[in-house]
Amino acid sequence: MGIGLLLFILACIATLIGLYGMFKKAGITPWKALIPFWNTWCMVEKMQLNKIWFFLQLIPVAGFFVTIWINIKFVEHFGRFGVGHHFLTVFFPFIYFPYLGFSDSERYAGIPVVKNYKKGAIREWIDAAVFAIVAATLIRTFVFEAYTIPTPSMEKTLLVNDFLFVSKFAYGPRIPNTPLALPFMHHTIIGTNTKSYVEWIKIPYTRWFPHPVNRRDVVVFNFPVNDTLINDADHGSQVTYYQVIQDRMRDEHISEEEARRRTLDQYGDFIITRPIDKQENFIKRCTAIAGDTLQIKNRIIYIDGVAQPLPPEHEFSYLVTTTGPIDPDQLNSIGIQDNIDDRNKNQVYLVGNNMYIISMSDEEKVQLKMVPGIKSIEPAPLNERDKGAYLFPFVASYNWSVDDYGPIWIPKKGASIPLTPDNVIRYKRCIVTYENNKFEERNGQYFINGKAATSYTFKMDYYWMMGDNRHNSLDSRFWGFVPEDHVVGKASLIWFSYDNGPRWNRIFKTIK
Repeated sequence: MGIGLLLFILACIATLIGLYGMFKKAGITPWKALIPFWNTWCMVEKMQLNKIWFFLQLIPVAGFFVTIWINIKFVEHFGRFGVGHHFLTVFFPFIYFPYLGFSDSERYAGIPVVKNYKKGAIREWIDAAVFAIVAATLIRTFVFEAYTIPTPSMEKTLLVNDFLFVSKFAYGPRIPNTPLALPFMHHTIIGTNTKSYVEWIKIPYTRWFPHPVNRRDVVVFNFPVNDTLINDADHGSQVTYYQVIQDRMRDEHISEEEARRRTLDQYGDFIITRPIDKQENFIKRCTAIAGDTLQIKNRIIYIDGVAQPLPPEHEFSYLVTTTGPIDPDQLNSIGIQDNIDDRNKNQVYLVGNNMYIISMSDEEKVQLKMVPGIKSIEPAPLNERDKGAYLFPFVASYNWSVDDYGPIWIPKKGASIPLTPDNVIRYKRCIVTYENNKFEERNGQYFINGKAATSYTFKMDYYWMMGDNRHNSLDSRFWGFVPEDHVVGKASLIWFSYDNGPRWNRIFKTIK
C-alpha cells in the first residue's frame, strides 16, 4: 500500500472518530457518525436544513463541495464561525474534528447561536470569493472551458491567439479522474514545476449523458501520448517520450526495453507521468470515428472508400519558386504570416536560392500566383520525418507518408479483431495502455491478462484526429488513436482573438 493512500485512510478514520465525539455532544447517537452519508443525513436533520442538501451530495464532484458545506454548517453549530475554523474544517478535519469532539472547552451550541450570528463586511467578501471560485470550478468542469490556440496546426480554421469556448456538454461532461486539484490550474502550479493536483483519490472514467464525436467536429482532447513525458523545455508535448524511444530504437538499432533504459539514464528525474485529465490539451479536427476505415491518397481523406471534403480553410505546404526575394509585406497582405521571431506564426521558410516552403490555404495560393516574381507553386516535397517509420504505427515497410497513408481501421467499442502480428502492431497500445490489460507474447501465442487469446474485443470507441494545417500538425498520423475517455469537449465559439491588437472579424465567430 502506498504511503499516500495509507495517510489518506488514517485521515478518514481520524475524521470519523472526531465526528463520533461531535455527534455525542450534539445529542445524536454517536455510532451513526461512522457511517458515510448517514452521518450527513443526521447533521442535516439536527440543523433543520432542507433535505435537498443531503441529496445534492450524490452528484459526482459537485456533491463533494456540498458535503464540505454541510460540515462547515455543523461546525458553526458549535459556535465556530471564523475563517480559520472553516479552513481547518475543509483542509484538516482529521485534526479539527477530534478536537471539537473531545475537548472539554468545546460544546454544541445549537441553532440559536447560528441565528444570532452576524457576518462582518470582510467575511461577506471572503464568502463571496469562495462561492465564486467553487461556481467557476464547476462551470469549467461540467459546462464550458476557455482555451487558447497556441500553435498553427489548425490554420486557417483557427489562428494562433484565438480564444475559444469549449463545450463540455457536446459530448457529455466528463468527471475528473483526479478531483483533488487547485482550481484554474491544469497540471502545474503557475510559476513552478510542481503538480497542481494529488492522486490520493482517482475516479474511473465516467461521462454524464454521453454523445459520440462526429466526423469533422473540432475537438479538444487530452494528448494520448502525454501519459509519460520528458518534462523539460526541449521535449514536453513537442517531442514526445515515445518519439524519443522510437528514434533511439531506429537510430541505435536497439530493443524497446534498451531504448527506455537509455532514455531513463539520460533524462532521469525529467521523466514523469500524468493521469488522463492532466495530460496536455490538444485541438484537432475529427476526421474518422469508431468503426471507420481511413485512408489518405494524394492528400485527400477517404472514409470506407469515399472521398471526404477538405475543411473550408485548410492549409497545405507548397514549394514556391521566385525570381527574387519575396516581399514580406506582400505575403502579410494576403494573410501569409512571415514572422521569424515567432515559430508558431512563421509560415514561410527559405529552403534554397529563391525557393520557399509556404503553408497556405487554397485562397491564399490563388492570390500568391498573382504576386509579381512568382515563377511556380508546387506541392512541397516531404521531409524524412513525414513518412515511413516515423509515422504511426512506426513500420518502415508500410511505406506510408502524411499525404498517402493507410488504410487503417479505427477501433469501435464491442468490435473484435483477430490477434495477428499486423493487428498487434497497430492496436497493442489500445489494448494495454488505454484499456488496462496485460499483454504478452510467448512462443508465437498471445496472452491477455494471463489467458491465451486469438482475438480482442474493444471496450471503448476511438477517434482519428488531424490538423487543418496538414503539413504542420502533430496529429494521429504521428501517434495514433484518441480514446473516448480522452475527449474533453467541442470547440464551439471564438470569443476573442488577438495579434498586435484585436482581430475584430474573428470575435464571436462560430467554429466550423
